[in-house]
Order: sequence, then structure tokens, then C-alpha cells
Amino acid sequence: MTHRAARIGLLTPAALIGGTALAIAAHRPGLAGTAGPGFWLAAILAWLAATLAARDLAALEPGTATGRRLVRLAVPLLFGALVLVLWEVVVVGAGVPAVLMPPPSAVVARFATALPVLGADFVQTCLKSALPGYLIGCLSGLGVAILADRLPVLGRGLLPVANVASALPIVGIAPIMVMWFGFDWPSKAAVVAVMTFFPMLVQAGAGLAATGSIERDLMRTYAAGYWRTLLSLRLPMALPFLFTALKVNATLALIGAIVAEFFGTPIVGMGFRISIEAARLSLDMVWAEIALAALAGSAFYGLIALAERAATGWHPSVRTG
Repeated sequence: MTHRAARIGLLTPAALIGGTALAIAAHRPGLAGTAGPGFWLAAILAWLAATLAARDLAALEPGTATGRRLVRLAVPLLFGALVLVLWEVVVVGAGVPAVLMPPPSAVVARFATALPVLGADFVQTCLKSALPGYLIGCLSGLGVAILADRLPVLGRGLLPVANVASALPIVGIAPIMVMWFGFDWPSKAAVVAVMTFFPMLVQAGAGLAATGSIERDLMRTYAAGYWRTLLSLRLPMALPFLFTALKVNATLALIGAIVAEFFGTPIVGMGFRISIEAARLSLDMVWAEIALAALAGSAFYGLIALAERAATGWHPSVRTG
């Protein structure tokens, strides 16, 4: 542990300082596109130091819960910083044209200058399209799963159809929804609702079937009917399955809303902006929209994960003792 901590203390600053120095040096006049062997050797050494530091951090086992959380946070942060620095160094040092791959510095600069446009796109795609469709799809999937559980005949006929329908391609659904609901956000919300309905239906059905026979027999001894057993036993035991569907749908909803905007939308939205700016070869704006989508999706996923920990901390699949 002592040797590993010493290596981490040595390699992490070396990787961060070396990577930052390389990223700054790559922008020196006359160096872009003409970097020599020494520059690339320094880049390889910085990459190696960061890789070894991340490996040692991942293997570190602090004795406190706070320490373990810090380690789990430090490893992806270090790895992400390594990826961004290497991206900057390679693109600038090798002289890659911006129309093929802009450096992260250009993306950050464009992100900062286009905040009003990005804000409007976020409202249109995430708040008006993805979020309503997500809520409709998840709630309707849960409701149909309960109905199929209550009526076994419906369940046996519906679930095989749901498995087939879940494989429908979004590029086939989106144009139909645009024709049905128009070019504004309702058609995008409809696409998201269809995409999120089936994962919730399947996971909710599996969760409702996961309750053991002993627990169900115990509820019958208490003279509990179907709905009391559902609310007091089966739905709480199904929460891990439901949250799995919610987390999967968190990413599907944003993807569905963005892709649906490629097939017709008002002059606002992430998908609209990506398609227009890509046609203009403005790749820095395209990557700014991608970064916005990644931040929004990660934040939404993180909120659901926090809610899962708060709601299912008692469950054996979550409890750590």
C-alpha cells in the first residue's frame, strides 16, 4: 500500500503537469502539424504515467467509506483528463484539420460562446421532448406490466409481441410519428415514449415475478388481496428492476429525442443543430452539442442512481452492510 501510494503521488502530478505542458506547447507558433520525435516521446511518457497512476488508483483500497468514494471519483477523472489531453495534443500536434476533428480547446471555446443557442436546444430536446416522453413511456410500461400480471392471458399474449416490437428501429418509427403528431416536440416525445415503454414493460414484468412464494404465502395468511400484496410486497421487491429500466431509459430517451429531430423539427433542438452544423462543416459546434447531450444524460442518470440508492438501500442487491 505504501509503495502504491508513493507511485500515485509521483505519477499523478507528473502526468497532469506533463500533459498540460504538452497541450500548451502544441499551440506554440510553428509547432502545430510539425511536432518532432521529442514531442511525441514526451506525449507517450505522459500517457504512460497517467495509465500507471490510474491503474494504481483503481487497485487502492482505503479503509474508510469516504476514501473509497474519493478513489472511485478520482479514477474516471484522471482517465477523462488523460483522454482530453491526448486528444488536444494529437490533433494539434499532428495538424489534423478542424473539419475532421476539432481539438477540445476549440469545442470548449465554442461551447462558451454559444451558450444561448445551446440553452434553447437543451430546453427543446431535453425538457420538451425527452422528459415528457420518458415519463409517458415509463409510466405506461409499468401500468401495462401490472395489467398483464393481473390478467395472465394478456401477459402471455403481450410479452412476446413486446419483445418483437422493442426491436423496431428508431429511424422507422420517427418519420411515422412526425406525420402523426407534427414537427414540434409532441412527435419527438411520442418516439421517446415508444422507445422507453418496452424496457420498462419487460423489467417491470420480471420484477413483479421475482417475489418468492414464501413471501406471497405470508401475505395470504394475512388475508391480503392482490392490490395490497402488490403495493406492500411485490412493487417494493421489484424496485431494483424498475430502477434498472429507468436508468436504461434515461439514455434511450435523449438518444430518441435527438435522432427524431433529424426527421423534422422547428429550427431549434440538439438533433436539428447537429444536422445543420455538420452540413456546414462546423464540427466544433457539433461537438459542443454532443458534450451538452453527454452532460445532460450523465446528470439525469446520476439523479436516478441517487434516487435508487435512497429508495432501495434496504434491498440485498444494494445494501453493502
